[in-house]
Amino acid sequence: MTRFFAALLVAAVLSACTIPEAPSRQNPIAHANVVPLALSDDFKFQKVTKFLNDPRFQKPTQEQMLAFERQRVNFGAVTALDYLERKGYYFNVWWSSKRKVDVVLRLEYRQENLGSYVQAKELSYPRVKGNVQSELRVIGDEYNDNGRITAWRLLLIENGRAVGLHQSFLWN
Repeated sequence: MTRFFAALLVAAVLSACTIPEAPSRQNPIAHANVVPLALSDDFKFQKVTKFLNDPRFQKPTQEQMLAFERQRVNFGAVTALDYLERKGYYFNVWWSSKRKVDVVLRLEYRQENLGSYVQAKELSYPRVKGNVQSELRVIGDEYNDNGRITAWRLLLIENGRAVGLHQSFLWN
């Protein structure tokens, strides 16, 4: 009888640890088309962190978490070209969905050398439900040519409608 309960417990634990299907590659899109807002309580941005990896704007710090993040994003870089390709912005996004649905996470952003021109990157999540962590990057030539990000917003898009929204203070 105890083996039955142990097996039942293992099955319950394993079913609770399901991992959502991996998103498709981060896709830059040519033009960030406007999607209507239809915000829903079924979708929620829980936390968003933004990290700028550029030695020109980094001050020396004793903060171990910042030093570790710099080491993490530069891990494996050997040549100056490797470091140049890793310069830029790293967005870590934690969000959740209360129901199983096809969702697209879109990062829309403006960069200082492009003025008000809006660029975007998307990650597609088929049939996702629960908590999800995503990473979006604006690095390499994209960052080096166009400069720092001046404003950004994150959208969760379902069936062509924005059901979740989180934006920077400067986004209008």
